[in-house]
Amino acid sequence: MIRVRVPATAANIGPGFDCLGMALNIYNDIEVEEWNEGLSISILGEKCGDVPVDETNLVYTSMKKVFDRVGFFPKGIRLKQKNGIPVTRGLGSSAACIVSGMIAANALAGFPIDKKELLRMAVEEDGHPDNVVPAMMGGITAACVDGGEVLYVKIQPPESIKFAVMIPDIKIKTVKAREIIPRMIPLEDAVFNIGRTAMLVASLMAGKTGNLFAATQDRLHQPYRKVLIPHWDEVYSHSLELGARGVFLSGSGPTIIAVLDRDYSDFIRHMKEFVSSFEQRWEVRLAEFCHHGVEMC
Repeated sequence: MIRVRVPATAANIGPGFDCLGMALNIYNDIEVEEWNEGLSISILGEKCGDVPVDETNLVYTSMKKVFDRVGFFPKGIRLKQKNGIPVTRGLGSSAACIVSGMIAANALAGFPIDKKELLRMAVEEDGHPDNVVPAMMGGITAACVDGGEVLYVKIQPPESIKFAVMIPDIKIKTVKAREIIPRMIPLEDAVFNIGRTAMLVASLMAGKTGNLFAATQDRLHQPYRKVLIPHWDEVYSHSLELGARGVFLSGSGPTIIAVLDRDYSDFIRHMKEFVSSFEQRWEVRLAEFCHHGVEMC
C-alpha cells in the first residue's frame, strides 16, 4: 500500500502571476495499491460528489502518465482519495491530484523516475509551476520553466507568519478566471508588478512583514478577477482593519488570504462574525506553511 499526503497551495501571492506559490497545512491524502480487479476509486472529504470515480479521475490520469512513461502496466488499481483541500476554490486541488498521483505511481513502479523529472512532468501536466512546485517542495517557491527545465528557489518565510484562509461557497473555474484577464497590459502595470514581485520575495526572505501590504498588490489579475467574487472589497478592507499585513487572491479564486503576524485567533473570530451576514456561506480558517511539501506516509 502506497500512502501519499500533499498540501494545498496558494498561487501568485498577489503580483507573482504564474511563478510564485506557497504550500499550506491543508492536505489531500491518497492510498494506492495494485490489485487484480480493474480500477476502483473511492472519494471521501471535501466536495467528494464532484470528483469522478472512473478513468477520468485526475489522480488516476496522472498515475497513468507515469505508468506509460516507464512501461509499467498493473492489472488493476485501487485508489482511496481523501480530500481536505476544497475543490475549485483556488487552493491547488488540481495540482495536489497531479502531484500525489505521480508520486504514488512512481513508488508503485519501483521509483524509476527521480524527483526532478517528476516535477517537470507535473508542471507540464498542470501547465504552470506556481501550484505544482510548492505542492511538491513545500514552503514558498519562485519558479519558472526554461527550455523545458523547471527552475525554482525555495524561500524560508518569517516564522511569525500565519494565514487567514477565507473561502466562499462558490466555484470559479480556472479557465473562466484566466479568460477574464486582458491579453495586453499597459507598460506601467507591468512595471508595477515587477516591482511588487521583487519586493515581496525580498521582504519574505528578510522577514520584513511591514512591506507586505504594498508587496502583495497586483495589477495583472486581481483587479479583473475580483468581480467574480462577492464581497471582495468588504473582505479586503476589513482584513486590513483587523491588522492583516497583506491580502491577496489565492490562485484564480475565490479564496481570499490575509497574511497575519499577530492576533491570529482574534482575527479569525472577528472575520467569522463579519462574513456571517453575507448571503453565501464563508469558511474562515487559520493556516500555516507546510514546509516539506508532498510526502509518503
